Amino acid sequence: MSEISTKDKSKVLKSLNPSKIFIPIAISLAITGYLFYKDAGQIPWGKLQEASILWIILAVLTLVVRDALYIYRIRYITHKNLSWTSSFYSIMLWEFSSAVSPSAVGGTALATIVLMKEGLSFGKSMAYVMTTAILDNMFFLVAGAIVMLLYYSGMYDPANLFVAISGAGMTMDWEYVRYMFFISYALIGGYTLFMTYGLFINPHIVKWVFVKVTGIKWLRRFQPMAEKQGNEMVLASKAIRGTNFTYWARAIGTTCLIWSARYLIVNCLIAAFVVLTPAMHGFVFSRHVVLWVVLLVGITPGAAGFAELAFKAFFQQFAGAFVLIAALIWRIATFYPYLLFGAIFLPRWVKRVFFKDKEPESDKATEQPINKSE
Repeated sequence: MSEISTKDKSKVLKSLNPSKIFIPIAISLAITGYLFYKDAGQIPWGKLQEASILWIILAVLTLVVRDALYIYRIRYITHKNLSWTSSFYSIMLWEFSSAVSPSAVGGTALATIVLMKEGLSFGKSMAYVMTTAILDNMFFLVAGAIVMLLYYSGMYDPANLFVAISGAGMTMDWEYVRYMFFISYALIGGYTLFMTYGLFINPHIVKWVFVKVTGIKWLRRFQPMAEKQGNEMVLASKAIRGTNFTYWARAIGTTCLIWSARYLIVNCLIAAFVVLTPAMHGFVFSRHVVLWVVLLVGITPGAAGFAELAFKAFFQQFAGAFVLIAALIWRIATFYPYLLFGAIFLPRWVKRVFFKDKEPESDKATEQPINKSE
C-alpha cells in the first residue's frame, strides 16, 4: 500500500520547525522597513486618525469569515470525519506551512500528514488535499479568465492592469510582470488539468505516464518515486469517488466565498484611507487577482519581501500616500498571524497527535507496481 514513509514524515515535520518563522519575518520586515525609510516624508502620519473605523472593522470581519470558511470547508470536504478542533489545527498548520515555504512549493505533503495524524486514511487524506488544491486553482483560473476577458475587451489598459515593480535593487517593467502572470497562469492551468484528470478520470494512465517518463535513462533514478506518486494518485481517486452534485456545489461555493473574502480584505483596507467608487473597487479586485497569481511564483518563504514591493506597485494608484500603511496592515492581517499561530499551535498539535494512540484508518485497496514492460 502506498503511504508516506517515516523518512518523508520526518522531513515534512522538520519543515514545521517553529524557528522557521524568523526567516520570512526578517525578510518581510526588512523590505517593509526599507520602503518606510525611503518614503517616510511622503506618509501623512497626521491623517491616520481620519481612517474609517467602519472599513477597518469590515477588513477584520472579512478575515475572520475567510478563516472560518476555510475551517468549515476542510471539515465538509472530509465528510465531517474531522472534528472542529482537528479542522482548526489542520488549517492553521497548512497556513503556517505556506507562510514558511516558497509559494510554488505548496504544502500538499504536510497537509496529507496532518489529516492522517487526525485519523484519516492515507488515500482519503491525499484525496481531500488534492480536492482543495484543485478547487483553489480553479478559482484562480476562472477569476483570472474573467480579468483577462475584461483586459482584452479594452476595459483595462494593459499598462494599467499590469504594473512595474521596483525597489530594493529590483526592477520589473509592466510587460515582464505580464509575462510572469501568463507563465504562472499556464502552469496553474496545466497542473490543475493534469491533477483533475488523474483524480477524477483515469489515475492509472497518470501512473503509467509517471513511470514511462521516468524510464528515460537520465530520469531513471526518479522512477521509484514516480511509481509511488502514481499509486498515491490511484488511492486518492478511489477515496473521492461517489460524491454527489450537492457535495461539489457546496465545496465550490465555499471556495468562491473564501477567495473573494481574501481579495476583498485589500479593498476594505484601501477604502479605510481613501474613497473608492464601485468601479475602482472592481479594478482593485482585478489587480489583486493578477497580483496573487504573480505571487505564486515567489521564491522566498510566503513571498516575503516581494509581496510588500508588489503591493505598493499594484495599489499605490488607489491608496496613494497611504499605500505602505495599507501594505503593513495587510501583512499583519494575512501573513504574520499564521507564523505566530504556527509557532504556538504546532507544539500543541504535535503533543496532541503524536502522543496519543490514534492511528489513521487503513486504505482498503492496495496498488501493485505497474508493469514497466507495457
